[in-house]
Amino acid sequence: MSCVHYRFQSRLAYDSLRFEGLNITAGELKRQIMRSKRLKFCQLKISNAQTDEEYTDDALIPKNTSVIIRRIPAAGLKSSNRRFVGHQAGRWGKPSPRGDPSLLSLEQLLKTENLAEAKASEEDKLKAVMYQSSLCYYSSRAAALLRTSASGGAQGFPAASCWRWMTQTERES
Repeated sequence: MSCVHYRFQSRLAYDSLRFEGLNITAGELKRQIMRSKRLKFCQLKISNAQTDEEYTDDALIPKNTSVIIRRIPAAGLKSSNRRFVGHQAGRWGKPSPRGDPSLLSLEQLLKTENLAEAKASEEDKLKAVMYQSSLCYYSSRAAALLRTSASGGAQGFPAASCWRWMTQTERES
């Protein structure tokens, strides 16, 4: 039995794929990898690990060769690789744009227990999660200041004056 050693570009360890014969076509290698890894809605690009030579579908890959696999979104599909855009100062207090009036407001979300099933924008859900996760660390007065800060009472989250007040009251109590 012959084998080809392959790894995805994002992985460190190689996997092996066994086949009959002296070589395998790149197209057949792609099909077997997609079947074994249960990949859908993507294309694979295969290149030699030592020479970086890219194989076409009808190219023959000799046995005991090491190859690197790269995933490419299938034609017609957009890539789902999105990066988180960090918080911008002053933006927290602004209401998120809503096209649907049936969505919950941020004030209603702050009181909601099950945010996963709440009908609201993702941005508002994230704000509510951040608010609710920090409640146990602050006194009720500090939490009220956080609530006004999150709902637009102050620019930024949490406001600098809120933090100064909280640290003073936390020290006193």
